[in-house]
Amino acid sequence: MIKIQKKDFNPQTEIKRLSNSKKDIGAIVSFVGLVRERSKGKRLVSMKIEQYSKMLKKEIAKIEERAKNKWKLEDVIIIHRYGLLKPGDRIVLVVTASKHRKSAFGSCEFIIDWLKIKAPIWKEERSPSSGLWVKSRRDDFRKAAEWKN
Repeated sequence: MIKIQKKDFNPQTEIKRLSNSKKDIGAIVSFVGLVRERSKGKRLVSMKIEQYSKMLKKEIAKIEERAKNKWKLEDVIIIHRYGLLKPGDRIVLVVTASKHRKSAFGSCEFIIDWLKIKAPIWKEERSPSSGLWVKSRRDDFRKAAEWKN
């Protein structure tokens, strides 16, 4: 399941729904990304997230499909928010479910690593005095490239 939305999500509700719908799951791993209070030494007052929804859904679907081809997964949930968020707000949820923990852990990390460099999402961190568009870091690309092996 892929959702792109403005409204907040409840990770526990999403996990419960997934675990109640499938009884052959042995492991569920989740990742929740949050807006930080500080970035590059500056206090953040908000983060503005922009996205191109048609392209974003297609790209996330490709990432999800790659994860499903690499690991035996029972289910995947990916929720990404957009709009104006405050420090502490949830940005992204990735949940992977499989029969065994190794697949659940690996696939969850894989998905978030690839979302960071492939998803058409733009983030502007706003401090009291300025705004700065977030760029992908070299480490993000290096980490994603490691998954090709």
